[in-house]
Amino acid sequence: MAREKMDRQAVAAAMAELDGWALAEDAASISRTFTFRNFSEAFAFMTRSALAAEKLDHHPDWSNVYKTVEVKLNTHDAGGLTALDFDLARKMNRFAGT
Repeated sequence: MAREKMDRQAVAAAMAELDGWALAEDAASISRTFTFRNFSEAFAFMTRSALAAEKLDHHPDWSNVYKTVEVKLNTHDAGGLTALDFDLARKMNRFAGT
């Protein structure tokens, strides 16, 4: 059920409750850039996020350069956004203190 693709109305409602994330033009993914004070904080964020992603069995597309972490979330097997994407995004916001 969590891997069921959300319709545009559900995506819009979820986005309204999610700070800092941008919806792709095609509404198939969400993205955010997290910037930390240094590499250690960025790496700690990624570690916490990786553990949460593993528990959800839902893994982000992301990259890290020094203190910046770029994240893109979507559910590949659903062909768009699902509740898992928004759950992981909320967890990432908490881990980043936002």
